Amino acid sequence: MHFLYPAFLFAFISLAIPILVHLFNFRRYQKVYFSNVQFLKEIQEQQSSRRNLKELLILAARLLALAFLVLAFARPYISNRNHTNAGASRTISVFLDNSYSMQTLNREGSLLDEAKRRAKEIVSAYSMNDKFHLLTQDFEGKHQRLLSREEFNDAVDAVKISPRSRSLQEIINRQQNLLSMQPGAGRSIDIISDFQKNIAGTQPLKIDTGVQVSLIRLNANPQVNVTVDSVWLLSAIHRPGETEKLVVKLHNYAGENSAKIPLKLTINGEQKALGGFTLAARSIQNDTLTFSGLKPGWQRGEISLQDNPVTFDNQFYFTFNVKQQMPVLLIDGGTVNPYLKAVFGIDQFFKAYRVPEGNVDYAGLGTYPLIVISDIKSVSAGLSQQLKVYVSKGGTLAVFPAADADLAGYRSFLQQMGAAYPEKLNTEDIKVSALNLQNPVFKNIFEDFPNNPDLPVVKKYFQINPASASSENLMLLPGGLPFWAGYRSGKGKVYVCAVALNEDFSNLPRHALFVPVMFRIALLSGHDQPLFYSLGHDETIETAPVQSSGKQLLKLIKGKQSIIPDVRQREGSTLLYVSDQLQETGLYELKKQDSTISVMAFNDNRNESDLSYYTAAELHKILPDKSNVIEVNKGSIKDIVSQADFGVQLWKLCIILALIFLAAEILLTRYYKADKAVLLQNEKSTSIHT
Repeated sequence: MHFLYPAFLFAFISLAIPILVHLFNFRRYQKVYFSNVQFLKEIQEQQSSRRNLKELLILAARLLALAFLVLAFARPYISNRNHTNAGASRTISVFLDNSYSMQTLNREGSLLDEAKRRAKEIVSAYSMNDKFHLLTQDFEGKHQRLLSREEFNDAVDAVKISPRSRSLQEIINRQQNLLSMQPGAGRSIDIISDFQKNIAGTQPLKIDTGVQVSLIRLNANPQVNVTVDSVWLLSAIHRPGETEKLVVKLHNYAGENSAKIPLKLTINGEQKALGGFTLAARSIQNDTLTFSGLKPGWQRGEISLQDNPVTFDNQFYFTFNVKQQMPVLLIDGGTVNPYLKAVFGIDQFFKAYRVPEGNVDYAGLGTYPLIVISDIKSVSAGLSQQLKVYVSKGGTLAVFPAADADLAGYRSFLQQMGAAYPEKLNTEDIKVSALNLQNPVFKNIFEDFPNNPDLPVVKKYFQINPASASSENLMLLPGGLPFWAGYRSGKGKVYVCAVALNEDFSNLPRHALFVPVMFRIALLSGHDQPLFYSLGHDETIETAPVQSSGKQLLKLIKGKQSIIPDVRQREGSTLLYVSDQLQETGLYELKKQDSTISVMAFNDNRNESDLSYYTAAELHKILPDKSNVIEVNKGSIKDIVSQADFGVQLWKLCIILALIFLAAEILLTRYYKADKAVLLQNEKSTSIHT
């Protein structure tokens, strides 16, 4: 047995008081004159014997009552296996889950309301001198300090639902980091949550030595929930007035079928599609919505479904830009290539900008979805490095070597991007042998592909090194050699052709395939911003280069809400750090003064949509041996937490025993009438003698 406050044991000295009272009895006796001394002697002997027994019993009751009262203040307990140093001051970190799933209702209201009440019960199990730390899903800076009990209760009352969702290991790591700043104090971690299955993996949790962890599991009622997990557009480039196809990924997280779920698509506040869907239990289904009639500019999309009673994930927002024109940058060695000029001059949708290699604006490369290099003898080191950055960020680069190309220079230029490079010049008359019709470039080009197609004729060509495993061939020469191939590099793509764009090499510049292939490469290019971002996950947003200053700040604006992100410039892009500033889903405009640069959509993290929970047995499997899982019932968990942290508490038993012995003393004093009983006995003996 141990004592939480052993200093109180010095109060055992007070046991001397009732002993002294017993030894020095200052009661005065009254003289009684009696005619027969024989009877008086008999009465005195009988009273003295009974009075001594009564006084000894009263003394024992007083001593025991006082002893157990002293023990109660010393707080005795039987140490359990988790006991550290219970007598020292303690620091208790309490995590209060305030994710979306905590809006679920049970018999006592919402889970968040119950979690707040349980958090207050936990801190009430500790001393007033102990310090407390509150942590929520937000990981806010104001929750990084220690609080008194009153401050903790006030902070708990202020907690609201958050879109954030952290893993259990992240939560414990955060709590341990703060507790590590309190050396010498007892350290305890209490986590109050419904413990969705997305909160932890299958691996055991890593917990520091000397830290006591208790998981307080709230009981949530199972709910039916269907949500939109993601969306994507089938077309990479969006033209005004063209038909668009949006793929919607629906997910049924429930263990039962969901029938006739209504789904509505609105673009810029105008309804574009409406439908109903049926999903099997625990299934994922992709459905395609078709719409048209879009005007140039940013398109604000919203998908909504009706799925009660879980409503926090019933809206899904997305944005995309319909461009009036698509810019294309043509870089050459100083002479305009007439074939490229003619290709991009056919369709007014394409806006071609031509620049010689020595006058390239490196800062503006990110504004072009497609860059075409042609007739450059040797690519300079500066341009090579900037094009590498451009491709890595999602740009598309098409390379047509010059007739007198410096092969060593092209090798160093293309090799750094993981693309094949021209090795040597072959002068032989051959013909393109095959097209790779499975490549996305040839999708929708042919209505009916002929058996004997007219393919480009080649007079001479650069043999391309086919060593790269990530190549996607467009056209092949006899023997399987690449004639025109694409290579993935970072987020972008590089297309390399084996011939220069002049008729001395091949008839490709005038061939019927050249224009549609170049159009398809252009339409598949681009590094536009994502259709949507997820709150709590995408805390860094990368956009096209935007220059800002102290007077021209970038702001994210939604209605009356205005957020100023941390802006950092990087090669070819601008990074916006929003951290935990964004707390609401919806559509935000990125503005520089009064001009709108882009529109961004933010959605909730769909991890919260899966309303399946760990059982107590499953939580024990991922916890170390010295941790506890506490099942919440209707009563208070104060005693459960106290026992889990300190051991079996005995102070209540001591109080009960002290009260029992005090009651025994009262009963002995009031009802043990020794004198009365003796007098009656002597009266009887007197009558006998008479």
